[in-house]
Amino acid sequence: MQENKAAEDLRAESQEDSTAEEIRVTDRRRINLDGEASGHQAFDEQGRKPSYVEQLEQSKQAAEQKLVEVQARFEQLRNQLQRETDETRQRLNRAADERARREKAEFVSALLPTLDNLKRAIEAADSGSAESLLEGVRGTASGFESALLSAGVEPVASVGAQFDPELHEAVDTIEVEPERDGTVTAEYSRGYRMGERLLRPARVQVGRATQGEASQAAE
Repeated sequence: MQENKAAEDLRAESQEDSTAEEIRVTDRRRINLDGEASGHQAFDEQGRKPSYVEQLEQSKQAAEQKLVEVQARFEQLRNQLQRETDETRQRLNRAADERARREKAEFVSALLPTLDNLKRAIEAADSGSAESLLEGVRGTASGFESALLSAGVEPVASVGAQFDPELHEAVDTIEVEPERDGTVTAEYSRGYRMGERLLRPARVQVGRATQGEASQAAE
């Protein structure tokens, strides 16, 4: 009896070991509590993607689509801004050109009376009338100065003014009273300025007191 029982126990243990070994060999997956395969897998048992994977892909696609739309809108705005900038620049250039042409035409129109006076002076010289010639030359000079004034050109004050090296060019000097020392006494050619810009200095004569007289005046 004991031998039979021992044989049966041995057979039972052998069957349990075979069953455990068969399970370990054939079932290689680890199953979690929810019944899903462990680890990050993109597909379930039926070959379908999990819902969270689909949601992530949809979110990614939506973000990429939004980025494309934003880039397209940016390019559209940039191109529009570039066109508007180019149009504004062209409009300003046209306005500047038109203003320059208008100012040039006005200046030339102002010189036409000067040309008329020059022709009259020539006619007077041909006729031998000195008075008519002089009158024509005076009219020519007056008309030319008027044209310069209309263009914003002004003469530099010289005779009677204090010598200013920024405005005057001293050609020579002449002895004068101490109180007139450094005063412009004569003008050889008129200077002109346009606004703050000096076109040319006036060429002048400057009065100088002798050293002794200047010292007495200072005392």
